[in-house]
Amino acid sequence: MASQQLSQTQGLRQKLTPQQVQFVRLLEMNGPEIEEEVRRAVEDMPALEAADPAEHAEGGLTEDGATFNETPEQISRADFASDDDIPDNYIPRGAFTARRDTYIPEPSTSPDAYGETLFESLTRQLEQQLDVADEERLAAKHIIGNLDDNGYLTRDIRSIADDILMAEGAEISPETVNRVWQMVRSLDPAGVGATDLRDCLLLQLDRMRRSTEQLTAREIIRDYFDLFSKRHFDKIASALGITRDALDDALAVISRLNPKPGALLAPSGLEDRSRHISPDFLVEPDSDGNLSLTLLNRIPELNVSQTFAEDTPLPPASQREAAAARLFIKSRRDDAQGFIRLISMRQEALYRVMAAIMAVQREFFLTDDPSRLRPMVLRDIAARTGYDLSVVSRATQGKYVATPRGTYPLKMLFNERSKDNDDATTSPRISAFLTELVEAEDKAKPLSDEQLTSLLRARGLDIARRTVAKYRERLGFPVARLRKQT
Repeated sequence: MASQQLSQTQGLRQKLTPQQVQFVRLLEMNGPEIEEEVRRAVEDMPALEAADPAEHAEGGLTEDGATFNETPEQISRADFASDDDIPDNYIPRGAFTARRDTYIPEPSTSPDAYGETLFESLTRQLEQQLDVADEERLAAKHIIGNLDDNGYLTRDIRSIADDILMAEGAEISPETVNRVWQMVRSLDPAGVGATDLRDCLLLQLDRMRRSTEQLTAREIIRDYFDLFSKRHFDKIASALGITRDALDDALAVISRLNPKPGALLAPSGLEDRSRHISPDFLVEPDSDGNLSLTLLNRIPELNVSQTFAEDTPLPPASQREAAAARLFIKSRRDDAQGFIRLISMRQEALYRVMAAIMAVQREFFLTDDPSRLRPMVLRDIAARTGYDLSVVSRATQGKYVATPRGTYPLKMLFNERSKDNDDATTSPRISAFLTELVEAEDKAKPLSDEQLTSLLRARGLDIARRTVAKYRERLGFPVARLRKQT
């Protein structure tokens, strides 16, 4: 019989305090999210109040941000002698701007911009078929829900049947799910519900009016898809026993097909379609080559309400009631002061991190040229700011910076140095030069990977041919043979 024993072990475990957890959560928020969080806090915390916007606009807001001639420490600490001298409601200088609002790009004006989603369109079409039973509607909901943005089915039939059983408690046979899937494949846009590109093209060809070109195109996709993908057109013509002109007619039919039918309809709802990127930072160069940084959020100045101040007089009451009242006031005041302190810490952290990024990527912000990006990783910014890697990661996660020429995700500014070369060779630089070369090449005689490697080396990028091939594939450029156009 096994015996039970008690044993003690000693170990170290790091545990975040509630304040640290809340700080991390606030740090991860973008501009609109933090504005909503502050608004909600003002409503929920009786001791917290926001200054009047008009008064706040007069209270020393910067018009142009802080010039980057100062160091991040000078920018963020202003003129306070030490951390203890920073008031609870202090927000770093340059954190706001009085006349700049959140940047909103032009919304889409395409005909489908405010139309149905793919899910809504397919569901509506199915509902118009009067002979659809309840279990078929249920199966259809799960099938349509498993279509990706391009309209392709991402799960197999048996897995969808299992999903319905687990989520809905309804046992629907794979045969029924398969029958409903065929119904979905008959809906518009043509090609929706396909399992892959070949299937998608065949669905569209089957709906076309029969003709010699249509039949030939269907045979090419059905029986010679691999040759078609590799653009071995002469082999296809030989296998089909047709002339090159007849082949070209069939290829013209295929070229008019849509490889992504689901993209005709927006994949998400109206709310997602109308959602705009709101940059968290604005970086602007001036004529002297200096950079200014502005933190783009509209957080009002936060204060502790006078009603909850330490010297708030209490109405006549018993000693016990007065003690309870003082405890209540102190508790609410501490909550408000703690929130103000966390907001200040968040703003300062964001500002210092972005200022450090500006220092490293100065050439990029002066030119808006991605090829001027320097190698930079989270560890570099952590070393400059003194923050932990996790703080830098959260401060940059999901954040955007606006410049006079565009808006960029902060993650674009981070890149490893190339293993083949020195510090000046970065992924964006290689990608920019490679894209330029491929787009400018003679389409009748496209450049091979060896030729691209030689041209990049002539520009000072001494990288291997295999590295060029890797970047070419990542950029979506096929090999030279497949890029050839006659």
